[in-house]
Amino acid sequence: MSAASSTTDFGFRRVDLDAKQGLVDDVFHKVAGRYDLMNDLMSAGLHRVWKDVMVTRLGVPKTRAFHHLDVAGGTGDVAFKVVGAGANADATVCDINVEMLKVGRDRAGKRGLSERVEFVRGNAEELPFPSRSFDGYTIAFGIRNVPRIQKALDEAYRVLRPGGRLLVLEFSPDVVPGLDRVYDAYSFSVIPPMGRMVTGDAEPYQYLVESIRKFPRNEAFAGMIETAGFSRVAVTPMTGGIACLSGGWKI
Repeated sequence: MSAASSTTDFGFRRVDLDAKQGLVDDVFHKVAGRYDLMNDLMSAGLHRVWKDVMVTRLGVPKTRAFHHLDVAGGTGDVAFKVVGAGANADATVCDINVEMLKVGRDRAGKRGLSERVEFVRGNAEELPFPSRSFDGYTIAFGIRNVPRIQKALDEAYRVLRPGGRLLVLEFSPDVVPGLDRVYDAYSFSVIPPMGRMVTGDAEPYQYLVESIRKFPRNEAFAGMIETAGFSRVAVTPMTGGIACLSGGWKI
């Protein structure tokens, strides 16, 4: 393997491909307890609206059984929305970070959802589930932290049943002209200091805003979803392109 192919982006740094997962884990260990609070502050609450759109687009049946997988969603917020959308829906949350999973399990217990939402430690690149296990797969603001994004998309295709749907919600580098300058100034000048104030550490948020700029552009990411085998791939920019909802169907 060449030196170029054995390295990857960690924010604006190049790091060894095999080292990235540990660096990402360290970021989320630091922020797990206040992860959703910081998302509220950073997005002015818009991340909740975007997640509502994603779950609505998922089309959870009101009464029929629906088995859902939410990846990198350790705090449980997307999974709780999914099971709330269908009387016979259940969700499995798969996250590699034990601290994020602990937050999610605690929240599920307080909501009386422990029987309907399961929390499993696992890697998006090697999911610990049989093929054709789930009707839906979501990942919100997590796939840009995966070292091998194509491998994670391939795994999403594997674990979905025929007729299953993939939806990926992620911050996008394709912000509309004009707004992009304001967004960059906010991201780099406001978010890391805000992270220091709320969590005591600015460094994880410096990485997170940098990682958005290194994520594939919308058209390129749609091509990666198609490469994984998905059909009817669609891309929906939201809020001036700050976020993007992408996905496809396993036919």
